[in-house]
Amino acid sequence: MSGLENTIATANLIDILQYRAESQPDQTIYTFLVDGETEQISLTYQELNQKAKAIAAYLQSLGAPQERILLLYPPGLGFVEAFFGCLYAGAIAIPAYPPRPNRSIARIQSIIKDARPTLALTTTSILNGLKRRVEQAPELKTLRWLATDDVNLQYAQQWQKVVASGDDLAFLQYTSGSTAEPKGVKIAHNNLLHNLEAIHRCFQHSTQSQGVIWLPPYHDMGLIGGVLQPLYGDFPVVLMSPLIFLQNPLRWLKAISRYRGTTSGGPNFAYDLCVRKFKPELALDLDLSSWDLAFNGAEPINYESLEKFAVTFRPYGFRPEAFYPCYGMAEATLIISGGDKNSFAVTKTISSKELEKNLVVATSPSEADARTLVSCGSSLSDQHIAIVDPQTLIPCQSGEIGEIWVTGPSIADGYWNGSLITHNTFNARLQERTDLNFLRTGDLGFIDHGELFVTGRLKDVIIINGRNHYPQDIERTVEACNSFIRPSCVASFAIADKGEDKLVILVEVDRHYWDRRKNVTKSPEEIAAEKAAKEQSLIQTIRRAISKHHDLQTHSVVILKSGAIPKTSSGKIQRHVCRDRFLNDEL
Repeated sequence: MSGLENTIATANLIDILQYRAESQPDQTIYTFLVDGETEQISLTYQELNQKAKAIAAYLQSLGAPQERILLLYPPGLGFVEAFFGCLYAGAIAIPAYPPRPNRSIARIQSIIKDARPTLALTTTSILNGLKRRVEQAPELKTLRWLATDDVNLQYAQQWQKVVASGDDLAFLQYTSGSTAEPKGVKIAHNNLLHNLEAIHRCFQHSTQSQGVIWLPPYHDMGLIGGVLQPLYGDFPVVLMSPLIFLQNPLRWLKAISRYRGTTSGGPNFAYDLCVRKFKPELALDLDLSSWDLAFNGAEPINYESLEKFAVTFRPYGFRPEAFYPCYGMAEATLIISGGDKNSFAVTKTISSKELEKNLVVATSPSEADARTLVSCGSSLSDQHIAIVDPQTLIPCQSGEIGEIWVTGPSIADGYWNGSLITHNTFNARLQERTDLNFLRTGDLGFIDHGELFVTGRLKDVIIINGRNHYPQDIERTVEACNSFIRPSCVASFAIADKGEDKLVILVEVDRHYWDRRKNVTKSPEEIAAEKAAKEQSLIQTIRRAISKHHDLQTHSVVILKSGAIPKTSSGKIQRHVCRDRFLNDEL
């Protein structure tokens, strides 16, 4: 903390930023790569402090303390300024991503209906775009709008410091909505500081660290791990847009190389995408030797993803021991468990057939049903993780898989405007520890020698003929069928058909899959027939692979174009939405 803890009482991030602005005003904290490569803008501590105060003073003139304020920003420094502006005003920020043109704004409508914010902050360009969509979303009319890129910095002189207690809400983090409608998690200042300190300790950050982050800032991993952690730990961070990364993942790796990044990461799909899109001729000057912490917060973490990435980028200085698997969620502010930064990731190979029975049975990697799991490390030192039977609510025995429960200072107080679901999710009790409230994460896993292994989502588990099947396993099998199947773009789920649960697979294929040389001698009917035959061949390949590896019959396989499968802002497949759209013929 660079002496901060000995200088002031760190009640919240306002104190920390003010201290930094006074002690090192000209130090750059945030750099944003506008084009993902060379064009950049930056903020020093002093500049951020002044802009945050100006925004806060304007909000205070409107009576903002503890008011909910919607933040709709594209990735960039404007979002950072607005977020700290809300903190400085004592307001409750609600980070959200602005809708893309011609895309649904249902998520924003849902957030507005639930949180009932009084004001929305955004940019001039976003505001102009939203004005054209008011008729289709009348909820937008209920808000007072402010474009913060037009806020006069002279307002900063009128700012009045707000005394915020640790129990006061800092912001509402709306969940990704991977298994249900997004819910607003109430993150208090004490939750935030506790988790930031935990990340700082687990990641072994120092003033010599350098972050490189492409994750969306309105998501918990991007906001807390990517934006707030650098300020807390007093080290610079280079930010870039997720879209820029998706267009060309090599931009991410080149940014790490250019800025000598030490901390960076993302979910499985980010590492998969880098491997898939990598071309050696484009990486002649790539040097990843500075990267000593490559976090992976996917659930579950895929062993093959780590292996392929390590093999591909070892020639460019990447070290496999840099991988840092961890586990977290919005309801726990962010991080729940993490490993030893200086060690290789811990793995365990188990029988997938026994896994179907919720049992952990070690096996040899050479066995046909072997599945290698990656540990997400151990619990934070001052928190506690329990593995509990989700039906009986009794702790599982060693070797059994159950629901992951967590208790500790990072656990949020509950969901905004949701007393019943808050009680069911945040107030779980164990018979032997009735004095503690546990968070039911909805994730399944087990603990082995203190190491937490996450196996999947409780609500996503596919149960057919009394056997449990994890959708991630089925989806990986499908991905391996054909090189044109897009990584992390397969969805599997079960539907009820004539009283039985049956398997459905949705598959996105690369646009090049359908490419063919123009043949003027063929009629449109012949071309369509060729396409249909090609599609049926791929479907049969998928069916055979699922039958061979999972002993399952597939009810339906749907081949889709790129971008058709609904995902959360963090890249998680929304299987419940996929199922609804399949049943309603809306794919």
